Amino acid sequence: MTHAVTDALSASKADELRRAARALLRRPLLLASGPTADEFALVRRHASVLRDWFERNTGWRVLVDSEVARLLKVHSGAREHTYPAREVRTRVPFGRRRYVLACLALAVLERADAQITLGRLAEQVVLAAADPELVEAGVVFRLDSRDERSDLVAVVRLLLDLGVLSRVAGEEEAFVRESGDVLYDVRRRVLAALLVTPRGPSTVTARELPERLAALTADALPDTDDLRNRAIRHELTRRLLDEPVLYYEDLDRAQAAYLTSQRAAITRRITELTGLVPEVRAEGIAMVDPADDLTDVRMPESGTEGHVTLLLAEYLADAGSSRVVPLTELHERVRNLAREHRSFWRKSATEAGAETELVRLAIERLEALRLVRRHPDGVSALPALGRYAITAPTIRETVTTREAR
Repeated sequence: MTHAVTDALSASKADELRRAARALLRRPLLLASGPTADEFALVRRHASVLRDWFERNTGWRVLVDSEVARLLKVHSGAREHTYPAREVRTRVPFGRRRYVLACLALAVLERADAQITLGRLAEQVVLAAADPELVEAGVVFRLDSRDERSDLVAVVRLLLDLGVLSRVAGEEEAFVRESGDVLYDVRRRVLAALLVTPRGPSTVTARELPERLAALTADALPDTDDLRNRAIRHELTRRLLDEPVLYYEDLDRAQAAYLTSQRAAITRRITELTGLVPEVRAEGIAMVDPADDLTDVRMPESGTEGHVTLLLAEYLADAGSSRVVPLTELHERVRNLAREHRSFWRKSATEAGAETELVRLAIERLEALRLVRRHPDGVSALPALGRYAITAPTIRETVTTREAR
């Protein structure tokens, strides 16, 4: 009986740790209050183990205090465009102006009082946008139009979702209509935990954006064999946790050699902590989630866009990885599919010209899942897309007992 109780307690503790790790991976910033309170409590309970695991295996730090639990994830930056910030309600990806407004809003909030109105925030962002360097770069934000107010509100809603702001009174739509204002509390502890870079932005001297981003995210260069191996282990584990598929062709020689010898150990550690299961193929590795809740991009997915994406995946898989399929061909394919499935798709998807947007959304989803590669004139299939290929069924003849005799 004693052994049974001990085993049950150990299993319960392991399950709690797994749920805590998955909570951090799913949402790297958890608040002690609100919808994430239960997950925050789990992470805080297992903070020591989580802190040690992520530091040893990924180089990511875990910060936990009485208000915030934060997994400080650092990406390689190679595929950042497939992880855009999105408008909270519509899920529309941020454009250039919204990213600029987000940075300016955070700078304003860093100097703000404990409370701020949306109108006051807007005034300060307009002043910040008048900086000569931003003007020279083509940034225009004067708050003269509904579109500009909507862009700022999209940024504010993202900050509300992250917990940087907490609404006290008012509604953002009133600000968009110029008929009211909104009052917020500024949660400074959450604000301070947002920035994740190995070095401070003010220390970067590079001028061009790609060089600045590379400098911000670069880790210190290892100078011994042990440090080099640790850096490789960190990079491989990060990519297995963060990316849908890790392709061997994307690795340099040292990374490929390390993964060949340490693959079982790396994937076992990930499985023990998170429950993700390795799917190892000739072309690469995917850490599959049986629970299907550690991704913000799913496939297949319901709705017209989800169906279009699945059908184009089948089409591209049949085309093979050696062929670049032109966008014009995909547009024609979707036009034909719209006629075939008009009774199931929403009405607007069958209108002239709708195929362009449907193809664009499908390619964005497939690229985010590392199933296709973009080219200047089209897209080509990556190996993992092969699972969506349609093959002819194999019909086996049934042999009766009498015929067998």
